[in-house]
Amino acid sequence: MKAELCQFCLRSGILCSKCRAKLERGEVTRLDLEIARLLVSIEDKYPLLQDVYFHGAVEADNILAILVRRGDANKILSYGGKIIRFLEDKTGKSIRILEYNTNERKFLEDLFSPLSILTINKIWLPDGTVETRVILKGRKKSSLNVNAMREIAKRVRGITLRVEFAD
Repeated sequence: MKAELCQFCLRSGILCSKCRAKLERGEVTRLDLEIARLLVSIEDKYPLLQDVYFHGAVEADNILAILVRRGDANKILSYGGKIIRFLEDKTGKSIRILEYNTNERKFLEDLFSPLSILTINKIWLPDGTVETRVILKGRKKSSLNVNAMREIAKRVRGITLRVEFAD
């Protein structure tokens, strides 16, 4: 697996001076380090992980969003979901795999999966801010934590979301 941190640091758990500096500057977080180490630990069991580029992780409420390079999400989602279950067991959180540097629609589809998005609109408010309105198909599901999804979208892409449901 490739990441912002070097392989030696991920495998050993001891940070070199370059990686320690990245952590101190805030380029990577403790959460990024923890998740990257978990992914590296199962790399031998799941060889497709060797080609995955891990950008980072964001946590909101009980949901952990893992950001990977465009096209790498399928590699993590393969193996019958065993990688996701492993991460959920180790972290105790619900896992979302999101592709970094994709278009906004793809990002939102991945974020709200398995629900379908009917429409996405931009709302320009009088104070000059922009909100993105997402209308999801179906009734409000109790399993979907809308506030956590809003928080993840804000931290990852800087998007302010307004989520609605339609039948």
